[in-house]
Formats: sequence, C-alpha cells, structure tokens
Amino acid sequence: MSEHTGHGPHHDGHQGLHHEGTAGHGHGRGGAEPDWDVMAPLLERNAEISGEQYTEAARWIASLPTAPKVRRLLDIGSGPGVISCLLAEVFPEAEVVAVDGTPALLERTRARARRLGLADRVTTLHATLPAGLPDLGEADLIWAGNTLHHMGDQRAALAGFAALLRPGGTVALVEGGLQVRQLPRDLGFGRPGIEARMEAVEAELFEEMRAELPDARREAEDWAALFGAAGLTPQGTRSFLLDLPAPLGDAAREQVIADFTRRRAGLGDHLTAEDNAVLDRLLDPEDPAGLHRRPDTFLLLARTLHLGRRA
Repeated sequence: MSEHTGHGPHHDGHQGLHHEGTAGHGHGRGGAEPDWDVMAPLLERNAEISGEQYTEAARWIASLPTAPKVRRLLDIGSGPGVISCLLAEVFPEAEVVAVDGTPALLERTRARARRLGLADRVTTLHATLPAGLPDLGEADLIWAGNTLHHMGDQRAALAGFAALLRPGGTVALVEGGLQVRQLPRDLGFGRPGIEARMEAVEAELFEEMRAELPDARREAEDWAALFGAAGLTPQGTRSFLLDLPAPLGDAAREQVIADFTRRRAGLGDHLTAEDNAVLDRLLDPEDPAGLHRRPDTFLLLARTLHLGRRA
C-alpha cells in the first residue's frame, strides 16, 4: 500500500496505478525513467483516494496487543509520501522516514510534510534497495507496501527488514489482495470480460519483471512461513477494502481514466485488435459509453496486510 510505480499483482505501475511508490527500481520496462511531473500527481491522487483504507490498516496495527511503541518508522518505497504522512498522523510519537530511490518523489514527500505541518517528524532517505537496506537504521515499524515483490530475493530482503527491527518491532507487509475492478463484465459492446483479460496479461508481465530482477528467486507466497524464516513471529493478516460504488466522484473517475490510459499504452501489444478498440472507445471523452461519461464506472479492490514481529 505504498506508492509503487512498478509491475505488481495489482498492475501497480506501468499498466496501472493501484499502489504508489518505488524502492530504487521502479522504472519503466527497458529502464526508461518515468516522467515524474506526470506520474507523481497520479500517484498522489491514487493514495489520497485510498486514504481511509490506509488509515484503517495503520490503526489496526496500532490497536494490537503486541503493537510496538513506534518511535521510528521506515516507509519502504514511499513514493511521493502520501502514506508516510498518514502514518505520521496515526503514530504521533514516531519519526517517519520515507525511503525511496527517486529524488523527485522524495522532494514531493518533503513538500507534503511541510504543508501538513509534519516536517519535523517526516524525513526522507534516498536509497536503492535491497542493497541499501543495512544503511536505513533501526526501526520499530517497517511499512513495505507492495515493495518486496520488486526485490529478486524476497526471502533475503525480508531478513534484511527483520535485521533492522528493534526488539518487539513489526514488519507490515502489503502483498496480495484482490485485483481491481472498475467496470461491469459486459460493457454492452466488445467481448465481455476485458478487465479479466487485461489482468491475465498483467500477470504474465509481472512474472517477466520478477524473472529479470537481480538475484531473482521464486518463492511460494506463504508470507507467514517467510516471516518465520526471517526470524519473525506472524502477527496476523487482514484485507482492507476500497469500495467506491457508481457513480464515481470526479477525482476517482479521473483516476480510473488515468489507469486505463496507462494500461492501454502498456498492454496494447499484448491484446487483440478487438480489445484495443474497446479500450480506445472507453478512453474517448466524446463517447457516451466511455469512461468519461458512463454512469456505471466504480472502483473496487482489496489490499492485504501481513504482520510479523521480532521477539
């Protein structure tokens, strides 16, 4: 649930924008640097739309009997800092360190913290991960929102997180959940089920991304077992729902349009001509059946949070 711009199970990035951030390797396919003047506002809006979801997740951590006293919090892959600032509000005694590999996003984090009166508690740290993990310093809480799957050896990276924890500290790992849905299965034109077909392509591209990472290693996504292997005790798993029914407000509708625009650009070579024609029609602002005008567009997804605690 941080601000990712890379591939991910929720097409978080090159094909969409459902998690916001980078961990030092959130560039486009082929190493192209995104245009952050364009990307960053989209990432910020995406996180802001999900603000209640993130707040509920953070408050769940704070409410647990095993919750640590959070004095220092690392937000790994923090992007433009929307979640970093939210975490600072939920944990009012904590220094929150936004860790990211993109200076332009860290500058936006600092600007947001100043606007919210949090500049004394929200700081930034430029780091390329996982190589830079040992330099991040100790923490009571490590928030890693859809960051771990951008690291080739996830087991080793999780062990690196665990090594930074103070006694009683917690890793909050956002991985998995349910794919986003934004449209009815049958749009009234084209072949029904276009979102499912896009999701299938994104899953293949995600596997390609994973295979190309340095030190890539396949892992069964049993997060409790991986916590145990890292010396952490699993503390529970919960999913948090974002449910914005139709008709959408302006900000959410703009986000859906931005999402489909990026997915059309990233997936076009992998879809049929018929599906591309459907996407072009959906993105036509003059088409009554397009995303700009249709009344049945919604936004529904679930993000899953896994907790592991150091004894």
